[in-house]
Amino acid sequence: MRVSVVTVSRNAASTIGDTIRSVAEQTQAEVEHIIVDGASSDGTQDVIRGFEHFVNKWVSEPDCGIYDAMNKGIAMATGDVIGFLNADDVYAHQNVCAEVVDTLNAEDLDACYSDIVFVRDDLRRIVRYYRPQSFSPEKLAYGWMPPHPSLFLKKRLFEKYGRFRTDYRIAADYELVVRLFWKYRIRYRYLPGVSVKMRMGGVSTQGIRSNVILSKEIVRACRENGIDTNLPKVFLKYPMKMLELFLRPS
Repeated sequence: MRVSVVTVSRNAASTIGDTIRSVAEQTQAEVEHIIVDGASSDGTQDVIRGFEHFVNKWVSEPDCGIYDAMNKGIAMATGDVIGFLNADDVYAHQNVCAEVVDTLNAEDLDACYSDIVFVRDDLRRIVRYYRPQSFSPEKLAYGWMPPHPSLFLKKRLFEKYGRFRTDYRIAADYELVVRLFWKYRIRYRYLPGVSVKMRMGGVSTQGIRSNVILSKEIVRACRENGIDTNLPKVFLKYPMKMLELFLRPS
Protein backbone atom coordinates (compact mmCIF):
# COMPACT_ATOMS: atom_id res chain seq x y z
CA MET A 1 0.00 0.00 0.00
CA ARG A 2 1.48 3.29 -1.12
CA VAL A 3 1.04 6.54 0.83
CA SER A 4 0.91 9.89 -0.95
CA VAL A 5 1.78 12.84 1.29
CA VAL A 6 0.55 16.15 -0.15
CA THR A 7 2.14 19.40 1.03
CA VAL A 8 0.67 22.73 -0.02
CA SER A 9 2.99 25.71 0.34
CA ARG A 10 3.17 29.44 -0.17
CA ASN A 11 6.15 31.49 1.02
CA ALA A 12 7.33 28.72 3.34
CA ALA A 13 11.07 28.92 2.67
CA SER A 14 11.93 28.99 6.38
CA THR A 15 10.04 25.80 7.27
CA ILE A 16 9.40 23.57 4.26
CA GLY A 17 12.86 21.96 4.52
CA ASP A 18 11.86 20.49 7.90
CA THR A 19 8.65 19.19 6.35
CA ILE A 20 10.43 17.51 3.44
CA ARG A 21 12.99 15.90 5.77
CA SER A 22 10.29 14.48 8.01
CA VAL A 23 8.59 12.81 5.04
CA ALA A 24 11.90 11.55 3.61
CA GLU A 25 12.71 9.94 6.98
CA GLN A 26 9.59 7.74 6.97
CA THR A 27 10.58 4.07 7.15
CA GLN A 28 9.01 0.71 6.36
CA ALA A 29 6.40 2.21 4.04
CA GLU A 30 6.26 3.19 0.39
CA VAL A 31 5.78 6.95 0.46
CA GLU A 32 5.60 9.57 -2.27
CA HIS A 33 5.83 13.26 -1.45
CA ILE A 34 3.94 15.75 -3.60
CA ILE A 35 4.38 19.51 -3.14
CA VAL A 36 2.00 22.05 -4.64
CA ASP A 37 3.48 25.53 -4.27
CA GLY A 38 1.39 28.60 -4.94
CA ALA A 39 4.00 30.58 -6.88
CA SER A 40 5.95 31.60 -3.78
CA SER A 41 8.08 34.75 -3.90
CA ASP A 42 10.38 34.08 -0.93
CA GLY A 43 12.65 31.39 -2.33
CA THR A 44 10.50 28.39 -1.41
CA GLN A 45 11.15 26.90 -4.85
CA ASP A 46 14.91 27.07 -4.27
CA VAL A 47 14.52 25.16 -1.01
CA ILE A 48 12.43 22.50 -2.75
CA ARG A 49 15.04 22.19 -5.49
CA GLY A 50 17.66 21.63 -2.81
CA PHE A 51 15.65 18.63 -1.58
CA GLU A 52 14.45 17.58 -5.03
CA HIS A 53 15.87 14.06 -4.70
CA PHE A 54 13.46 13.50 -1.80
CA VAL A 55 10.36 14.92 -3.54
CA ASN A 56 8.54 12.75 -6.07
CA LYS A 57 6.50 15.49 -7.76
CA TRP A 58 6.21 19.22 -7.31
CA VAL A 59 4.77 22.20 -9.10
CA SER A 60 4.86 25.94 -8.46
CA GLU A 61 2.09 27.98 -10.05
CA PRO A 62 -0.74 30.33 -9.11
CA ASP A 63 -3.81 28.70 -7.62
CA CYS A 64 -7.25 29.66 -6.36
CA GLY A 65 -6.50 29.05 -2.70
CA ILE A 66 -5.32 26.33 -0.36
CA TYR A 67 -8.11 23.89 -1.17
CA ASP A 68 -7.63 24.28 -4.90
CA ALA A 69 -3.95 23.45 -4.31
CA MET A 70 -4.87 20.40 -2.21
CA ASN A 71 -7.13 19.18 -5.01
CA LYS A 72 -4.20 19.51 -7.41
CA GLY A 73 -2.16 17.35 -5.07
CA ILE A 74 -4.89 14.71 -4.95
CA ALA A 75 -4.97 14.64 -8.75
CA MET A 76 -1.19 14.11 -8.83
CA ALA A 77 -1.21 11.37 -6.18
CA THR A 78 -0.63 7.76 -7.19
CA GLY A 79 -0.89 6.24 -3.70
CA ASP A 80 -3.67 4.14 -2.21
CA VAL A 81 -3.75 6.46 0.81
CA ILE A 82 -3.49 10.25 0.95
CA GLY A 83 -2.38 12.45 3.85
CA PHE A 84 -1.86 16.20 4.01
CA LEU A 85 1.15 17.69 5.80
CA ASN A 86 1.37 21.48 5.99
CA ALA A 87 4.52 23.25 4.82
CA ASP A 88 5.38 24.32 8.37
CA ASP A 89 4.57 21.01 10.10
CA VAL A 90 6.52 17.76 10.53
CA TYR A 91 5.82 14.14 11.30
CA ALA A 92 6.57 13.37 14.93
CA HIS A 93 8.51 10.17 14.24
CA GLN A 94 9.76 7.95 11.42
CA ASN A 95 7.03 5.30 11.58
CA VAL A 96 3.94 7.46 11.07
CA CYS A 97 3.19 6.24 7.54
CA ALA A 98 4.08 2.64 8.35
CA GLU A 99 1.65 2.62 11.28
CA VAL A 100 -1.06 4.08 9.04
CA VAL A 101 -0.54 1.36 6.44
CA ASP A 102 -0.56 -1.40 9.06
CA THR A 103 -3.77 -0.05 10.61
CA LEU A 104 -5.65 0.41 7.35
CA ASN A 105 -4.54 -3.00 6.04
CA ALA A 106 -5.36 -4.91 9.21
CA GLU A 107 -8.97 -3.83 9.41
CA ASP A 108 -9.76 -2.81 5.81
CA LEU A 109 -10.56 0.72 6.95
CA ASP A 110 -11.22 3.88 4.94
CA ALA A 111 -9.40 6.28 7.26
CA CYS A 112 -7.38 6.68 10.42
CA TYR A 113 -6.18 9.61 12.51
CA SER A 114 -4.08 10.25 15.61
CA ASP A 115 -2.91 12.90 18.06
CA ILE A 116 -1.10 16.10 17.17
CA VAL A 117 0.79 18.67 19.20
CA PHE A 118 0.96 22.39 18.52
CA VAL A 119 4.51 23.62 18.96
CA ARG A 120 6.64 26.75 18.78
CA ASP A 121 9.04 27.38 15.90
CA ASP A 122 11.75 25.21 17.46
CA LEU A 123 9.41 22.19 17.17
CA ARG A 124 10.17 21.28 20.80
CA ARG A 125 8.04 23.48 23.04
CA ILE A 126 4.50 22.07 23.16
CA VAL A 127 1.75 24.68 23.40
CA ARG A 128 -1.27 22.42 23.05
CA TYR A 129 -1.92 18.69 22.84
CA TYR A 130 -4.90 17.60 20.76
CA ARG A 131 -6.04 14.03 21.43
CA PRO A 132 -9.11 13.07 19.32
CA GLN A 133 -9.56 9.68 20.99
CA SER A 134 -13.20 10.40 21.89
CA PHE A 135 -14.21 11.76 18.50
CA SER A 136 -17.44 10.48 16.98
CA PRO A 137 -19.45 11.79 14.01
CA GLU A 138 -22.07 13.13 16.43
CA LYS A 139 -19.49 15.63 17.74
CA LEU A 140 -19.24 17.29 14.32
CA ALA A 141 -22.31 19.34 15.29
CA TYR A 142 -20.16 20.93 18.01
CA GLY A 143 -17.22 21.80 15.75
CA TRP A 144 -15.03 18.82 16.63
CA MET A 145 -13.16 16.88 13.96
CA PRO A 146 -10.06 14.69 13.76
CA PRO A 147 -6.98 16.88 13.25
CA HIS A 148 -6.54 17.27 9.52
CA PRO A 149 -2.71 16.85 9.42
CA SER A 150 -3.01 13.46 11.14
CA LEU A 151 -5.90 12.23 8.99
CA PHE A 152 -5.12 9.67 6.29
CA LEU A 153 -7.82 8.75 3.76
CA LYS A 154 -8.05 6.07 1.11
CA LYS A 155 -7.76 7.67 -2.32
CA ARG A 156 -10.89 5.87 -3.45
CA LEU A 157 -12.92 8.12 -1.14
CA PHE A 158 -11.98 11.19 -3.17
CA GLU A 159 -12.81 9.36 -6.36
CA LYS A 160 -16.21 8.24 -5.08
CA TYR A 161 -17.34 11.15 -2.90
CA GLY A 162 -15.45 14.15 -4.27
CA ARG A 163 -12.55 16.38 -3.25
CA PHE A 164 -12.33 19.63 -1.26
CA ARG A 165 -14.95 22.23 -2.03
CA THR A 166 -13.30 25.46 -3.13
CA ASP A 167 -16.28 27.66 -2.19
CA TYR A 168 -15.20 27.41 1.47
CA ARG A 169 -12.58 29.88 2.72
CA ILE A 170 -11.30 28.12 5.85
CA ALA A 171 -13.39 25.03 6.58
CA ALA A 172 -13.33 22.93 3.40
CA ASP A 173 -11.40 20.29 5.34
CA TYR A 174 -14.21 20.29 7.90
CA GLU A 175 -16.83 19.98 5.19
CA LEU A 176 -14.95 17.03 3.72
CA VAL A 177 -14.85 15.31 7.11
CA VAL A 178 -18.57 15.91 7.66
CA ARG A 179 -19.34 14.56 4.21
CA LEU A 180 -17.24 11.43 4.65
CA PHE A 181 -17.77 10.62 8.33
CA TRP A 182 -21.42 11.65 8.71
CA LYS A 183 -23.10 11.54 5.31
CA TYR A 184 -21.29 8.48 3.95
CA ARG A 185 -20.34 6.81 7.26
CA ILE A 186 -16.86 5.70 6.28
CA ARG A 187 -14.97 3.16 8.39
CA TYR A 188 -12.25 4.67 10.55
CA ARG A 189 -9.98 4.10 13.52
CA TYR A 190 -8.20 6.29 16.07
CA LEU A 191 -4.49 5.51 16.22
CA PRO A 192 -3.04 6.33 19.66
CA GLY A 193 0.03 8.54 19.86
CA VAL A 194 1.33 11.77 18.36
CA SER A 195 1.88 11.71 14.61
CA VAL A 196 2.32 15.40 13.74
CA LYS A 197 4.01 18.44 15.25
CA MET A 198 2.10 21.47 14.04
CA ARG A 199 3.55 24.96 14.25
CA MET A 200 1.20 27.63 15.58
CA GLY A 201 -0.20 30.19 13.17
CA GLY A 202 -2.20 28.29 10.55
CA VAL A 203 -5.05 29.76 8.50
CA SER A 204 -7.70 28.54 10.95
CA THR A 205 -5.83 29.72 14.10
CA GLN A 206 -5.27 33.41 13.31
CA GLY A 207 -7.49 35.21 15.78
CA ILE A 208 -11.09 36.09 16.51
CA ARG A 209 -12.09 37.11 12.99
CA SER A 210 -10.85 33.83 11.51
CA ASN A 211 -12.60 31.88 14.26
CA VAL A 212 -15.90 33.58 13.44
CA ILE A 213 -15.54 32.77 9.74
CA LEU A 214 -14.51 29.22 10.61
CA SER A 215 -17.49 28.71 12.92
CA LYS A 216 -19.97 30.00 10.34
CA GLU A 217 -18.52 27.67 7.73
CA ILE A 218 -18.67 24.74 10.16
CA VAL A 219 -22.39 25.38 10.65
CA ARG A 220 -22.85 25.60 6.89
CA ALA A 221 -20.89 22.37 6.31
CA CYS A 222 -23.00 20.51 8.86
CA ARG A 223 -26.31 21.75 7.52
CA GLU A 224 -25.38 21.00 3.91
CA ASN A 225 -24.62 17.41 4.91
CA GLY A 226 -27.61 16.74 7.11
CA ILE A 227 -26.43 17.73 10.61
CA ASP A 228 -28.61 20.08 12.65
CA THR A 229 -26.41 22.61 14.47
CA ASN A 230 -25.98 26.31 15.18
CA LEU A 231 -23.34 28.85 16.17
CA PRO A 232 -23.85 28.59 19.97
CA LYS A 233 -23.16 24.85 19.76
CA VAL A 234 -20.01 25.39 17.74
CA PHE A 235 -18.73 28.18 19.99
CA LEU A 236 -18.80 25.75 22.93
CA LYS A 237 -15.61 24.14 21.64
CA TYR A 238 -13.44 27.19 22.35
CA PRO A 239 -13.58 26.91 26.20
CA MET A 240 -12.63 23.25 25.79
CA LYS A 241 -9.62 24.24 23.70
CA MET A 242 -8.49 26.50 26.53
CA LEU A 243 -8.75 23.59 28.98
CA GLU A 244 -6.40 21.59 26.79
CA LEU A 245 -3.65 24.07 27.61
CA PHE A 246 -3.82 22.90 31.21
CA LEU A 247 -4.94 19.29 30.89
CA ARG A 248 -2.25 17.81 28.65
CA PRO A 249 -1.83 14.04 28.68
CA SER A 250 1.10 12.80 30.73
